[in-house]
Amino acid sequence: MIMETLKKNKVLLGLSGGVDSTSAALLLKEQGFEVYGYYFDVMGNNETGKREAQEVADQLGIELIIEDVSKEFEDKIIGNFIDEYLAGRTPNPCVVCNPLIKFRKLLDCADRLGIYFIATGHYCRIVADGKTGNFYVRKAANAKKDQSYMLYRLGQDALKRLIFPLGEFLDKDEIRSLARDNNLQNADKKDSQEICFIDDEVGYAKYISNLGYKSKPGKFVDKDGKVLGEHKGIINYTIGQRKGLGIAIGKPAFVTKIDAKNNQVVIGDNADLFTTEVICSDYSFAADDAKKYDGKTIMANVRYSAQPTEATLKVDDKIITATFEIPQRAATPGQSIVFYENEKVIGGGFIE
Repeated sequence: MIMETLKKNKVLLGLSGGVDSTSAALLLKEQGFEVYGYYFDVMGNNETGKREAQEVADQLGIELIIEDVSKEFEDKIIGNFIDEYLAGRTPNPCVVCNPLIKFRKLLDCADRLGIYFIATGHYCRIVADGKTGNFYVRKAANAKKDQSYMLYRLGQDALKRLIFPLGEFLDKDEIRSLARDNNLQNADKKDSQEICFIDDEVGYAKYISNLGYKSKPGKFVDKDGKVLGEHKGIINYTIGQRKGLGIAIGKPAFVTKIDAKNNQVVIGDNADLFTTEVICSDYSFAADDAKKYDGKTIMANVRYSAQPTEATLKVDDKIITATFEIPQRAATPGQSIVFYENEKVIGGGFIE
């Protein structure tokens, strides 16, 4: 469809039935948009989720499109999630899902409906570069709720059409108050679980095991290779982990490395978790050629909950090496390092 024919007075909103996306719908309607809701069922049988989204859509008076994306989600997201854990890495499925499923499906559906704008209830903002016309994700006004880290792999096709209605809000209570003021039934609904396809009570290791993937027991070793005990399978551990190791070495013990090839989990001190050099691969930049940042000092974040700190980048064809003045703790293979310039997300990659 030719972009000029898409209606810019309409917006397609990812509507989960939670308070964030519901409040986003309210705000978009207040701004004069004709809002359509889009619910994608990642499991194919989430009757509760579909019912809750439909109830919210009915209360808002908007049309809801429901799509089963379970086959594609299983192939691209769950498959990758399992492969990464079996390889001794710690994936973040949202980072992978956002460009491959969530925003791709929103764009495809919007195109079919003749709608230009898409929106979600993420806590972040969109900023345009006045000189280049490129669009970037910008950190949310509420630093504690900021979700920009999760969106670094989005390209211009999505960014130029995106609206984040919640990005300027400073407090989640403001969002809940908005929902209550409009008598929405989900105003006090608890926040969604950490991984959408895994029940928090089950946990990722049991989820993987329940699917028939076995992680064999192996050895805990120190950095010199000395055997310290036996682990339950590498999928049960992540870098920086202290609790649930089941070994006693006379001092606090942390997972400092996972060696999938030799089925070993390396144990060390907290000090062993710090590094000034982080390497990433499969990097992605929002608009610019990555080589533009070779030798430049930017802000970088090695985990979702951390604050960005200064790092100097060395950009090669397949990897980027980020060198920090302040040592970073537990930079975990499979997680992402995300690069910022001021408050805007310029790119990132998967930590090696």
